[in-house]
Amino acid sequence: MARMPATQRAAEQKVRQKEHRDRARDKRRPSRDDIARLLLWQMITSVSKNRSDQREVLDRLRNELVDGLEKQGFDVRESEDVFEELVTKYVKGPSPFRPKRHLQKNAGGSGAG
Repeated sequence: MARMPATQRAAEQKVRQKEHRDRARDKRRPSRDDIARLLLWQMITSVSKNRSDQREVLDRLRNELVDGLEKQGFDVRESEDVFEELVTKYVKGPSPFRPKRHLQKNAGGSGAG
């Protein structure tokens, strides 16, 4: 059996991915990224509210994350900057998460966009 052309495989993959996203939206299933963002926000805000040693704990968390990002090829200084920007945003501001309108039960349309 001959292998199908790359353009056809890509087109079929695009359809499969759309169907997968549609099913996940219909089931209101969070993605790995949704969970990771919420977990990081909860870790940072919890440490800043509940720990007297908050800077030490955040520094340890930052170092662990930056080490992992560096192993993936990211720049250490840029990674530290992004983490510190998130800490500032999460600690000083309201929840950074907007409602997911496409997940609300009464949302109109397909939710695609």
